[in-house]
Amino acid sequence: MKIIILGAGQVGTSVAANLVSEANDITVVDRNSELLRALQDRFDLRTVLGHGAHPDVLRRAGAEDADMMLAVTNSDETNMVACQVAHTLFKTPTKIARVRSPGYLDHPQLFGPDALPIDVRISPEQLVTEYILRLVQNPGTLQVLDFAGGRVRLVAVRAYEEGPLVGHALRTLYEHMPDVDTRVVAIYRQDRAIQPDGHTVIEANDEVFFIAAPEHIRAVMSELRRLEKPYKRLIFAGGGNIGTRLARATEQDFRVKIIERDPQRARQIAESLERTIVLQGDAADETLLLEENIENTDVFCAVTNDDEDNILSAMLAKRLGAHKVMALINRPAYVDLMQSGRIDVVISPQQATIGTLLKHVRRGDVVEVHSLRRGAAEAIEAIAHGDPHSSQVVGRAIEDIRLPKGTLIGAIVRGDQVLIAHHDTVILPEDHVILFLQDKRRVPEVERLFQVAVTFL
Repeated sequence: MKIIILGAGQVGTSVAANLVSEANDITVVDRNSELLRALQDRFDLRTVLGHGAHPDVLRRAGAEDADMMLAVTNSDETNMVACQVAHTLFKTPTKIARVRSPGYLDHPQLFGPDALPIDVRISPEQLVTEYILRLVQNPGTLQVLDFAGGRVRLVAVRAYEEGPLVGHALRTLYEHMPDVDTRVVAIYRQDRAIQPDGHTVIEANDEVFFIAAPEHIRAVMSELRRLEKPYKRLIFAGGGNIGTRLARATEQDFRVKIIERDPQRARQIAESLERTIVLQGDAADETLLLEENIENTDVFCAVTNDDEDNILSAMLAKRLGAHKVMALINRPAYVDLMQSGRIDVVISPQQATIGTLLKHVRRGDVVEVHSLRRGAAEAIEAIAHGDPHSSQVVGRAIEDIRLPKGTLIGAIVRGDQVLIAHHDTVILPEDHVILFLQDKRRVPEVERLFQVAVTFL
């Protein structure tokens, strides 16, 4: 697929890194020559220096025969105009734009065939907000990802000594909970992937990924660790788009505080929120945190625009007694450093965003993609089409499907019915199949499995 990426910032670079490894023809456009040079040094792709919304620049980038354009510059206006130019002059089939400002997003009539011709709008702030909300609503989780419109969830959790299943084989999970249907699809032990089966023994500190319906998540978690009480007291450090969205989404059900450094911004937030307490100050100020009873805080979540501030304030809050601390970190090197440190949950906007982009690039009918383990693994929701003569999956039991190494089918959604996958489960036409891939390099093999052949032998 021939893809043009506008913007060589952190989102653009992350997208390019993911797509170039899948044999796509990638061209990146940016006005910063140093960023483009760094990209060319790392990846096999083309770069074009210039303004992404200018017709001549898009023509040099190959817009005349491009299959897709991803406009992810830091400017909403540049991204939107670029999509208009690509549509009008080059008839680019698929146009995806990052739009951050609520002022645009609150008016969906601005987008569509008769308005701004943007096929997919991406708001990283909204995606990160939803990601954090799922963690707040599911205490003790490391990740909570939705499939099939939220009817199935993939959950990551750390196993602790007090969990009934720790030290026992996985098959005992089903003996303990015969009425709860779930499947463990991956285990990571000291960053090493383990392919789970009934004989796999869970050890303390394992990172366990399981699939279940939302109503069964806490029951499964109780087998792996002591259940945490529902959270009540939240502090968000940073009153930008993410912090404000989070406060607005949680203030009716939780006791919420925001710490914002800028006095004018703090006043604006206080006027726009109903029940949230807005504090003007530095989130890394020990005195301020102690005055606000940080030791009784269930979740401290640092979501400022500064990685270093987020890391320092989260680490300080943890040392002062906050139960759970989260930090928004943009730089990939920092994400890797902090992943197993004193910060409980590290949130990467790039990883939260990349899946939304990838599902529009995947071959076959892929409706959901989540990037996991800092991009090394993936979870995919694909739709099975065809019949036993034209498909490699339809009409076959899971045990008879030649899945790539390290790939597991976790669940099947059939209409309104959710089926946790077992070896003898047969896939039918139009089933939504949820797969976990330990190695994302196996994605092309999975795509081929779900493609319908005119004649399949």
